[in-house]
Amino acid sequence: MTSIGAVCRPQVPPEQLRDVVRAADDAGLEQLWLWEDCFFQGGFSSAAAALAWTERLRVGVGVMPVPLRNVGLMAMETAAMHRMFGGRFIPAIGHGNQPWMAQVSARVESPLTLLREYANAMRALLRGERVTTDGRYVKLDDVTLDWPPSSAPAVLAAAVGPKTLKLVGEVADGTVLDASARPDTVRRARELIDAGRAAAGRTDHHEIVVYLHAATGPDASERIAAELKMWKERPIEEYADGVTAESVAQAARNLVDAGADTVVLEHTSEDPDLPAFVRFAATEVRQLVK
Repeated sequence: MTSIGAVCRPQVPPEQLRDVVRAADDAGLEQLWLWEDCFFQGGFSSAAAALAWTERLRVGVGVMPVPLRNVGLMAMETAAMHRMFGGRFIPAIGHGNQPWMAQVSARVESPLTLLREYANAMRALLRGERVTTDGRYVKLDDVTLDWPPSSAPAVLAAAVGPKTLKLVGEVADGTVLDASARPDTVRRARELIDAGRAAAGRTDHHEIVVYLHAATGPDASERIAAELKMWKERPIEEYADGVTAESVAQAARNLVDAGADTVVLEHTSEDPDLPAFVRFAATEVRQLVK
């Protein structure tokens, strides 16, 4: 079944997060996604607060940059969140923005190698395994979690380029695609992910989460146009006659037809009412997609 979520971008001040989270939970939104962009809110602290303020809402952080966090710490935090909040936390990792990683002396020469080593070690730790590895970047000596999850959570990873998409199909349990994705790029991403999965002999389910630019209100079309111009992205064909609940739902349906499992609506930079946006996602768009 298709899931519909919404993003609360990190440019939103931390003190405003609670209002957005409570509106999402009250409206019946399935998933709320946060970002760990430098140098805004921490992903785990924001997600823990959001989960503590709610009873049902699933909360993802898409994504947490692997150069910024030791894999042992990442596994510890993820396991604790999974146990405390009944599996409602969705962890997603990625290369990180390379200029930001350089700012904190965390940039690596081979992001692909790091992501491979990191994902393998993180997933093994979350399965409760005792891990010793001496990779190029990830080095663990007889490490095991004292409080592993009763069942290992799925670890998602972000990908854009073909090499990363294949790698994520091999080493991760799901993929996060950013809002530049269109149905044709989702189909191509699914092909590359499946190639990586086949090479690794994987037959388990691989979730694809896709962000989708969306807006509501009288100036929704103008704000989407400004957003696409800012990011230098292709037009969203379904919005040609205006950005409405129906056109957003149609864009989401087309992404699902192309291979997405979850579509997460991403608000614009200048959204005037984020609680209204998550209610729009939960009550108007979700019903039309279902």
